[in-house]
Amino acid sequence: MIKINVVLNNINWKKYLKNPKSFIDKKIELLNKKNKLHKKNTLICSLLLSGAKEIKQLNKKFRKKNKSTDVLSFPLKVKLKNKLYLGDIAISFEIINRRAKSSSFDHELDKMWIHGYLHLLGHDHKKNKDYYLMKKQENLILKK
Repeated sequence: MIKINVVLNNINWKKYLKNPKSFIDKKIELLNKKNKLHKKNTLICSLLLSGAKEIKQLNKKFRKKNKSTDVLSFPLKVKLKNKLYLGDIAISFEIINRRAKSSSFDHELDKMWIHGYLHLLGHDHKKNKDYYLMKKQENLILKK
């Protein structure tokens, strides 16, 4: 089972999501129904819905990159009994909103939290083959 704790750090998210936690919970519920891989452990992470300014600060502090980005993942992996805390994901409202002009806000948000979640599971995209593998996993989850 997967569980995501949602933290709202930027009120702009409410323009598109009346209840961000409920939005994510519904997505996770669907994913949990179709995903039988995590029967023994509950995988937990936190999702920070933030803004470009805060994401830029986090990116500078932890990655030494003085620019905003769409999503940041901070893997942690702490195991307590049958629960595994994977870490934290932070997403920028402004970038999601900008990308939503050519698709939809919900779809862009889904792509980003899934991308961040896969990073917490250990995926990366430094090499082309890793990029394609991660993209394939993202698309499989999006279809669910």
